[in-house]
Amino acid sequence: MSTENTARTTTRLPAGHSARVPSVTGSAVFAGCPELIGTPFSYAREEEIYGEGEEAEFVYKVVEGAVRTHKVLSDGRRQITGFHLPGDLFGFGQGETHRQTAEALADTHVLIFRRRQIERAASGSAAVACQLWTMATNDLRHAQDLTLLLGRRSATERVASFLMEVDERLGATGTFTLPMTRRDIADYLGLTIETVSRTLSQLEEEGALLRAGGRQVSLRRARLRRVVED
Repeated sequence: MSTENTARTTTRLPAGHSARVPSVTGSAVFAGCPELIGTPFSYAREEEIYGEGEEAEFVYKVVEGAVRTHKVLSDGRRQITGFHLPGDLFGFGQGETHRQTAEALADTHVLIFRRRQIERAASGSAAVACQLWTMATNDLRHAQDLTLLLGRRSATERVASFLMEVDERLGATGTFTLPMTRRDIADYLGLTIETVSRTLSQLEEEGALLRAGGRQVSLRRARLRRVVED
């Protein structure tokens, strides 16, 4: 079986999927390592990319769209563990199987790489190994920041910090469309959807953000920063 066919089987691509795959440029996962070329695929909104417990054979890079990863707790609650935006690499955790489930938040285009191929490249290239190390330390720092956010911050501080983080990751323009729903935000920040909705309205009333219908928001970063720092 070819590499492409194997990828399609493992990643649960729907029938006729290849017709929806866009032409992708810049398909190398790491700078300075042109031999690591990804295979482009697309996923529809809410489509599962991989499930918890499945073999971790592939690594994914978001080209367009967004992806959430989550775990379902023993009592049935969902804990979202991360949002992956354009340029992010995901699915490269420890172990031979995925510890979380990954789903597309919207119509999403990704590049798929074989995990063993990346591991071989890292063992033979200091540049690739350094880039993987940087990714790992960034993920660790983000996990530590999230632990602090969930453990020591109020609901208003959590939502304000989250909005500033998303803005920064999407280019720091101050105006962007949230790729995730309020329920997604709630399950990520450990809040209820009602609390998230109330907090967004409160921040808007205080002039810290503006909403232009749907999920588009414009931030007043100075005011949001004061919310977090105060």
